[in-house]
Amino acid sequence: MGRPIILQFRDFYYPFLAAFGVPANLLTIVILSRGNCGLSKCISVYMVAMATADLLVMIFNVLVYQICRNHFPYSFLSYTAVCKFNIYLNSSNLNMSVWFTLLFTVDRYVAVCCQKFKTKYCRVKTAAAVITTVSVLIYCHCLPFWFAYKFERIINNIHWGCRPSIDFFTSPAGVGFSWTVSVLTSMIPFALILLFNCLTVRRILVASRARRGLRGHSSENQSDPEMENRRKSIILLFSVSGSFLVLWLTPFISFLTTRLTNTAHCQGDYTAPAYIATETGYMLMYLSSCTNTCMYAATQTKFREELKKVVKSPWTLILILVKK
Repeated sequence: MGRPIILQFRDFYYPFLAAFGVPANLLTIVILSRGNCGLSKCISVYMVAMATADLLVMIFNVLVYQICRNHFPYSFLSYTAVCKFNIYLNSSNLNMSVWFTLLFTVDRYVAVCCQKFKTKYCRVKTAAAVITTVSVLIYCHCLPFWFAYKFERIINNIHWGCRPSIDFFTSPAGVGFSWTVSVLTSMIPFALILLFNCLTVRRILVASRARRGLRGHSSENQSDPEMENRRKSIILLFSVSGSFLVLWLTPFISFLTTRLTNTAHCQGDYTAPAYIATETGYMLMYLSSCTNTCMYAATQTKFREELKKVVKSPWTLILILVKK
């Protein structure tokens, strides 16, 4: 029998994803940090945090775990301590990517719907404090992963590999922890992002109708900067959180079906529908960590201009050096 299709596709998919995702997120961090994209400093802080979390996902979850560890099973990455640390980072990075997207959505909701609270919340210091607090809480919450796995074998008195600890995951604490990780990573953020998006769009639509009524029919053909800003807010909000909801829908449904029906996917049966659904969910989940750059480039004119400058700058420098 040949190699299962899902494994063949995975071998091609993850290297391609890393080759695109790592430089894309690096460029996004550089461009947004320069502050020339016409965005407020508060929004830029959240977007830089999102790009940083996505970069960590690309490096540790995709490049190190999915590519290096699977293709080089006897490297130092297979030491039990390194393996457990990598699993801990993988969960932490995914959680930060998800929750930073939620924080960005909440910030847009406050800016549009809570005018009185906007001046206190939508500030750089507040954004930095919120991001730091959430990051610390996530790293603390994922600490039990150090105890959830144990070594697979001992070679020359060295612990190799890591596998789930049956004692941990069958204990009440382990069952509760696995549920909280899944719920905090997918269910709660998924529901809150959807809720805040609906509330924000509803507020913008109501305000737009009222503004059109106040301006009257005589100014219908005139440009309205306020309406244009609201339109761009909807586009930016939908491009970021909308892509997240679409790409996380499959792992979200996969989690519900496997948990509620007690159908855990089997690593040995690569043709089982549960395994294929879970692996597809992982692929889409990791894809969401490199789509924001495309969203920004497609919706933000100034971001595209800055992207062209950053891409051209090394070649411009090379041409200057060659001429000299």
